[in-house]
Amino acid sequence: MRPSPENNPLELIHTVMHHYRSRQFQVLRDGGHDITHMESKVLGYIQHHPGATQSDLARHNGRDKAQIARLIKGLREREFLVGEADETDRRNVRLSLTEKGLSVLQVLQQQSQQLATQAVAGLTIAEQQQLVALLRQVCENFESQK
Repeated sequence: MRPSPENNPLELIHTVMHHYRSRQFQVLRDGGHDITHMESKVLGYIQHHPGATQSDLARHNGRDKAQIARLIKGLREREFLVGEADETDRRNVRLSLTEKGLSVLQVLQQQSQQLATQAVAGLTIAEQQQLVALLRQVCENFESQK
């Protein structure tokens, strides 16, 4: 028997993420940054992988190189990212965050923490841990099917 849409775990996860992203990016839009979800993912990746290239980003998130190139171009034009030619292969550009890019990510991370706290309000620590464990299991189920 199939779960009804309102009891389907994946539909509920989707709804939760819709609420989360909507509120998260409202803060950025209201702050004058007007950044998209994908742009925030690129900035986050560069934060954790300074010096990454366009190819690294494309491999990481499965997007095509043209889409990544447009994202990077826009982020560089808005001065969230800077690029330097790779010393060993001048065709590759190594990306890093600017102060402005880091500032936007900090706002996003603070908002994310506030939203996470709001999302689990009323749950005990044990229930929060159980929720995390269950969601990890869902992820593992998908990853084992690759």
